[in-house]
This record gives sequence, structure tokens and C-alpha cells, in this order.
Amino acid sequence: MSSDLSALLYLAASVCFIMALRGLSHPTTSRQGNVFGIVGMVLAIGTTLMAPGVMSFGTILLGLLVGGAIGTIIALRIQMTALPQLVAAFHSLVGLAAVCVALATFYKPEAYGIGRVGDIQISSLIELAIGTAVGAITFTGSVVAFAKLQGLVSGAPLVFKMQHMLNAALGALVVVLIVLLCATQEPVYLWILIVVTLLLGLLLILPIGGADMPVVVSMLNSYSGWAACGIGFTLQNNLLIITGALVGSSGAILSYIMCKAMNRSFISVILGGFGAEGDDGPAGSGGDDDRVVKSGSGDDAAFLMKNAGSVVIVPGYGMAVAQAQHTLREMVDLLKADGVNVRYAIHPVAGRMPGHMNVLLAEASVPYDEVLEMDEINRDFKSTDVVFVIGANDITNPAAKTDPKSPIYGMPILEVDQAQTVLFVKRGMSAGYAGVQNELFFRDNTMMLFGDAKQMCEKIVKSLEQL
Repeated sequence: MSSDLSALLYLAASVCFIMALRGLSHPTTSRQGNVFGIVGMVLAIGTTLMAPGVMSFGTILLGLLVGGAIGTIIALRIQMTALPQLVAAFHSLVGLAAVCVALATFYKPEAYGIGRVGDIQISSLIELAIGTAVGAITFTGSVVAFAKLQGLVSGAPLVFKMQHMLNAALGALVVVLIVLLCATQEPVYLWILIVVTLLLGLLLILPIGGADMPVVVSMLNSYSGWAACGIGFTLQNNLLIITGALVGSSGAILSYIMCKAMNRSFISVILGGFGAEGDDGPAGSGGDDDRVVKSGSGDDAAFLMKNAGSVVIVPGYGMAVAQAQHTLREMVDLLKADGVNVRYAIHPVAGRMPGHMNVLLAEASVPYDEVLEMDEINRDFKSTDVVFVIGANDITNPAAKTDPKSPIYGMPILEVDQAQTVLFVKRGMSAGYAGVQNELFFRDNTMMLFGDAKQMCEKIVKSLEQL
């Protein structure tokens, strides 16, 4: 394949990836975006395989078959509740791939036209070193994020004295190692760089609490893109540069939007310094609480919502775990048939990942125009008769507005406490993912509906049918 045709096909693939991002920005065009992404990837892989320097087609085909089979099995078996940790795991593989490609390039530079062993072009060496560092940080950071989301590691922040100074020292050491590598081109400095950045990835993510994991996943997504982009410069592969830049910039933009939604510092996110500070536990952390709460049944909830003029549904991770979206939709249809105005309110980080709740509601064929973002719905809670919170916790906690000592203080929330009545579906009184007790449970206008989210919705549906 000629270089001109290859460049043209790579350009076409890049355009497809851009169109994929554009399509995925809205639920109504997301399927079209996925199609563009698939077409772009097929073009990219096919063009790469047709390059004159490509050898060992049998090995490449075997890799495609193994990787494709694993991906297919995961896609068929994965539950929506596990999607955030799956994304984190995929990010780790991108970071690891960047490190492996960098090592291959360093030990076989002739194959990539960047010089020979011991005499690699300085510009390529800098790109290689930066790509290696970012890739290694992405790998171990994503592994920690996966472990926290999967429950293999506690979601509580792991903090210790002098941690920021240690991270700063390791960051300075990374710069020194890159300089030494470029000056001497000794392999030992590359290996030390990999070890140091692998450690740095662990230390950046371990101090971050569970409530901030959605931002971490988004930021690691950005890191993986920049790692791929850096290696793209080393390999002089325009498609890898463009694709990496797209992933890196889109992940950074999403992280910035989420930081605003959670009242976090964007710079602190990048540096991994936005977990809990100090050695004390979070104020208002979950545990035994002897305060009295008002509890009710499915019959009570059905009566209140049937006689309401307006109802707002607030879905959260509990709904995802129970797979209650379809039963919830059935409940809402019954309410709408009785003339109740029903809408859905989505917090930007509901479900531990942006868009998680939107996908679940779309799965249940909930109309897109009934699903409103936080900024669109918050002003309406004061005039809402009933809010039905199903498995959402931290994103409805009034402590974010009232308790300066709370680890979630300053995070914008869905202000459901302003509604006339709040029905809160939850299995028990345990704290949310941030480890903070929800003050909403103890408000006079809150009625707790204890039990599995799906089973509770089924009880409400039966009661509505009988009323």
C-alpha cells in the first residue's frame, strides 16, 4: 500500500473517530456514534496490516482472535453495575500497551526509523520517555481504581503523612530520569523510570476516596489517551496521535465538567491530591446512629404518589444493582395513566460513572425528554409533591450543603430535601459510597422504604393496580 493511500485511509479513520465522539455525546445519536467508531477501527486496523513493514500475520491474527474473543465474552457477561470498573480495567491495558510499545521501540529503533540502539533521535526519545511514564502511571492507577470500584480494596482514602511531598519527590525524580535517559540512552534509566512511575500511579490514586472515583476513572481515561498520543509521535503514526489526542482531550474535558459537578479542583485531580486530608476519619461517617427515622411500605408509597400532582424519580447505584429500571418504568407508566406528571432527575456522577443512569433508563425505554440533568431539575424540587429516590445516596445528602466538616461538603447535589415528601428506597441505614451518613434519612419529610429496589417497585406496582 502506498504511503499516500495509507495517509488517506488513516485520515478517514480519524474522521470516523471524531464522528463517533460527536454521536456518543447524546443518547439519541449514540448508536450512530458506535457505528462510526467500529468503522473507524476497522479502517485503522486494516490499513496498519497493509503497511509494507508488517510481518508475522499469523501472530497478529492470533492476537486479534484471542483479544476479540475475550472482549466478546466480557461484553456479553458484564453487568451494567460493573461497567465503571470494567472501564478502569480497560484503561490499565491501554497504559500497559503504551509501556510495552515504548520498550519495543527502545530496543529495536531501526524498525521504526528513529535511529539505532544507543543513538536514538533525541526528540523520539523524549516522546518515548513521556509516553512510558504516562502509560505506567495509567496502568497502576487504573488497577487501583478497578480494585476500589470492585470492592477488592476499601473505598476509603488511604492517607499518610508527607504523602504529597513523596509524590512531588517522585515527580521530580521522573524528570531527572528522563533527562538522564536522553543524555546517556542507557536502558537502566528507562527501567528505573518505569518502576518509579508504576509506584507513582499507585500513590496518586490510593489516597482518593470512593466518592471521587467517577472523576478518577474519567481522568485515567484522559491519561491513557495522552500515553497513546506520545507513543504515536515516537512511531510517527498520525492516526495514533490523533486518536490519542481525541481520547486525552475528551477525557480531560469530561473530568473538568465532573469536577465542577462535584466542586473539586481540576489541578488537584491531575495531581491525585483530592482525597481526604489528614489521619482522622470523615466527619459524619457511617456507623451506628440512634436517631429515629420514619419508615413506610409499598402501599404507603403508592398512595402518596398516586395522589400527587408531580413526582420526580432519582435513580442511583442501588437501582442498578437491583436491575430495577424495567419495574420502575412500569410503575411510572401507571402513575402517568392516573395523570401524575413524572420526570427523572440525573446527577452527573450518579452510578459511579457519567451516563450510567441514562443508559439504564434508556434500556427501559424511558423517553429522553423526561430525563433531566441536575441544573435543569433543581429549581423544581420546591414545587414537587413527591420525590422517589431509588438507590441514590451521596448525591442527595444535604450535608454537602450544611456540614463543612463532611468530605462531600461543597459537592452540588440534587436538592430533593426541598420537596414536600421524599420516599427513599434503600436496603438499610448504611452510609453511602463516600462513607458518609445521609442526613436526608432523618428529615421530617422523608419516608424510608427499606428493601430491595426491584422488589419495592414491584410492591408499589401491585398497590397502584389495586387503588
